[in-house]
Amino acid sequence: MRFIDLRSDTVTEPTDAMRQAMAHAPVGDDVYGEDPTVIQLQQEAAELFGQEAGLFVTSGTQGNLVALLTHCERGAEILLGDKSHPFLYEVGNMAMFGGIVPHIIPVQDDGTLPLDLLQTAVRGDNEHFPRTRLVTIENTQGTVGGVPLGVEYMQSVADFAKRNNLKFHVDGARIFNAAAACNVSVQELTAGSDSVTYCLSKGLCAPAGSVLVGSKAFIHEARRMRKALGGGLRQVGILAAAGLISLHEMRHRLHEDHANAAALAAGLQDVSGVRVMSTATNFVFFWLNEDAKLSPAEFQAALKERDILLSPYPGYERKFRCVTHYWITPDRVQTVIEAVKQVLA
Repeated sequence: MRFIDLRSDTVTEPTDAMRQAMAHAPVGDDVYGEDPTVIQLQQEAAELFGQEAGLFVTSGTQGNLVALLTHCERGAEILLGDKSHPFLYEVGNMAMFGGIVPHIIPVQDDGTLPLDLLQTAVRGDNEHFPRTRLVTIENTQGTVGGVPLGVEYMQSVADFAKRNNLKFHVDGARIFNAAAACNVSVQELTAGSDSVTYCLSKGLCAPAGSVLVGSKAFIHEARRMRKALGGGLRQVGILAAAGLISLHEMRHRLHEDHANAAALAAGLQDVSGVRVMSTATNFVFFWLNEDAKLSPAEFQAALKERDILLSPYPGYERKFRCVTHYWITPDRVQTVIEAVKQVLA
């Protein structure tokens, strides 16, 4: 990767091992259920999460939407965070395609949704109200800094859902980062959930794809929803082969990305014109001060001249997010720190 690209972990390129696996992957027609590499990925993914079955989908957004449409009938209500990815960044697709009503709960600085507010939000059996069917949690919670939610909290949400006869979906786009940060397995972290989706194309480095896991009955229905959304794929084992490398190799090294994020945050702490706001897992948020030598646009351009890519966080001119990943090595972290010092000197 030529650039030091900190804009997101979605910019990762497939590793050499992935490229080799993709080139030689056994394939078949996945709509017919005949792609052996996809079948292997789905089975291994389900086993990792302690679920019965898995479904390869094109993206985390598609995985979340398929889950919501499978769990909820039209007019149903779901409880989710006001800063969650499905609410903010998925084009209102739950309403667009499913007629689903979002009931938003304020996300706290630690990434959690308060249990008392969740309980208050559950609708009673009244003909004037939509029926509450589902609660969904994002882990890690990206909008507040890639914050991991631990086993105790996740289990408390699972218990809440069970008490209230709700389904529980985990938007686990970066669930392996959360597991690495909490030093637990993803199965421990998502125990009690009815479905989980996670991305292969972020820190796990695959070029595309996500996996949705759940019970056999749930995945059977989810497969129909995927087809309805145009997600029926053919010889997609070429992509699933890279996903297997993600599961076999890349998930075990995410602590390196977390260490590099911490080193980047520490190195930026004392840079004039920069205020580090937070760091967790592989995210670093910092603020470019009003008295900084450069404007945000000038700062971004000056770093690009040094082959360093970053951008303001959506909706915030001076708030920047740096995301570490496989292609951000310790040497590159130091290069970024020195470059920021130089351009703001």
